[in-house]
Amino acid sequence: MIAETVCSAVSAAGLGIAVVTAYRRRFLAAARIAAYALVPVALVMTGVVGWLAGTAFSPTAWAGFGLLGAAWLLLASTRAVERRRGTRAERGAGRGDRTEGVAPGASAPSLGSGTRSAAGPTSGARAKGSSDDFRDIEAILKKHGI
Repeated sequence: MIAETVCSAVSAAGLGIAVVTAYRRRFLAAARIAAYALVPVALVMTGVVGWLAGTAFSPTAWAGFGLLGAAWLLLASTRAVERRRGTRAERGAGRGDRTEGVAPGASAPSLGSGTRSAAGPTSGARAKGSSDDFRDIEAILKKHGI
């Protein structure tokens, strides 16, 4: 009963603010304030406020919320442990000769043996190419006055 009275008072105050805002010729803002002001009365009329008040003071409802929380914690902790250790299938498959992080049907990587060939660019050619890059960057910076 008190919740309905409070909601009605909040709505009346909000509608009063909307009238003052409309008097100042700010009709869009007044319409928005009026829309927000009508929400508490609408919640009272639909019965949502009564349901919330009944739920807030019901020990059975709080026990149900506690059970929901416990179920969520149990589910989250088991998921975290499973992610950390992996499932049985993942642990069993990891014992084989496959490397970690490779999909089961993936081919071998084509990175080569890891040694550089002698036909690669020399250090002088590499230095010349990098100076050209720096010249381009300097030209761009000068163009923008930096």
